Amino acid sequence: MQIRQLGAGDYDDRMALSQFAFQMRLTEEQLELRRKSYRPEEEWGAFDERGELLSALSILPLETWLQGRLLRMGGVAGVATWPEARRQGCVSKLLLHALTVMKREGQTVSMLHPFSFGFYRRYGYEMTIERKKYTIETRQLPPRKDTPGFVKRMAERDTAVLDAIYSAYASRYNGNILRTPSWWNERVFRKEGMFAVYYREDRTPEGYVFYEIANGLMTLHEMAYVSDTAYTALWTFVANHDSMISEVTWMAPVDDSLPFLLPDPRIRQEIVPYFMTRIVDAQAFVKEYAWEPDAENRENEETVLLRLTDEHAPWNEGEFRLVWSAAGEGRLERIEAGEAASRAADEDFISCDIQGLAAMLAGGRRPTWLAAVGRIAGPGERLRVLERRIPNRTAYLVDFF
Repeated sequence: MQIRQLGAGDYDDRMALSQFAFQMRLTEEQLELRRKSYRPEEEWGAFDERGELLSALSILPLETWLQGRLLRMGGVAGVATWPEARRQGCVSKLLLHALTVMKREGQTVSMLHPFSFGFYRRYGYEMTIERKKYTIETRQLPPRKDTPGFVKRMAERDTAVLDAIYSAYASRYNGNILRTPSWWNERVFRKEGMFAVYYREDRTPEGYVFYEIANGLMTLHEMAYVSDTAYTALWTFVANHDSMISEVTWMAPVDDSLPFLLPDPRIRQEIVPYFMTRIVDAQAFVKEYAWEPDAENRENEETVLLRLTDEHAPWNEGEFRLVWSAAGEGRLERIEAGEAASRAADEDFISCDIQGLAAMLAGGRRPTWLAAVGRIAGPGERLRVLERRIPNRTAYLVDFF
C-alpha cells in the first residue's frame, strides 16, 4: 500500500469514490464545476500496488478561533474507502500519516465531523462541539419588539458586510473557523436561502440571519450578531413570517439564551453532538493557546506536572512541566529521564490522555469535572490550578466540512 498526495489526474477517481461513499450522484455539470475548485494538494490517498485508489481523505488548511486567538487547524474531511478495501487498515494509515503532515505544516490542532465518535476516539479525537437544536412552532416565537435601526433583506450578497459580522460573532466561541472569500463562495453561498441584515440607526451592520423557507418550514442556516439589540431585531424579523410558516429550526450554541427570553420556554430543544477535535502538537499548541493570566501573581511563574499519553503521536507522549507566566503565556517543557521532576511521586502528576487535553482546552470541559467522571486524574490542588488557567468559553461551530 502506498500513501501519497493526489494529483490533478486523480480527480475522477476521487469523485467516484466520494459519490459512492457519501451516496450522492452529481451531474456532469456539477462535476465540472467542482473540478474548478479541486485542490489536489489537500487530498491524500491510499493506493494498491497497481496504483488504484483505495481510500482518501482531505486535509483542509483552516484557521480556528480558540480563546479569541486564531490557530492553524487541519480540517479532516471526505474520509472514504471502497468496500473491498475496508478493514485493511487504509483509513488508519491515512489518519496517522495526516498527523505527520499537519504537524509539519504547523497545524497544531485538527477537527472533523465523525461518522462514528468511537472510531475517531481511537485516533486521539474527542467530542468538543455540541449544538442546541431548536424547533419552534409559530405560536411559540418570541414576541415582536420595537428596536432602533432596521432589518433589510440583501438584494445581492455582500461578503464584506457579512464577514465582518460573522468574524466578530464567531471569535466569541471556541471552534469556529476563519472564513476566506473562497469559503464564503464555495461553501456558504452554495446553500439556498436569503440574508437579512440588521442595521443600527447610523446604518452600521450589527447582525444577520441566513434563512430558507420551504413547505412552511423556516430553516435558519445561521444567525450572527454583535449586540443584544441585533439579536432581538433579528428574532422580530423571523417572527414577522408567522403567516407563512408553521415552525422554525436553528442549530444554536449550547449557551444560547432564547428559551429564557420566551413567554413560554417549552420549545423543543435537543443537544446534538457535532464535531471532534484533536491536538496535533501539544507543545506548540500550549505555546499558542491564550491562557488565563494570574492577576494576583505578577512576577512568579506557576507550574503543574502533566503525564500525557498519545498512542499515535509519540511527540506528545511523556512527562511534562506545564508552565505559565503571570501574563498568561504557557509552555510545555518535556521532563527528560533523570531530571528531579521525573522522580516525583505519581500523585504529583495530572495524568491525561490527548483526548482529555482537547476536551479541556477546546471543548470547555473543566478539569475537576473530567476528574470526577474518571477521564483525568491528579491532586485536587493541581487540578484547580489548571482549571483557573483555562478561560471558560463555549465551544460552537457554525460551519460544516
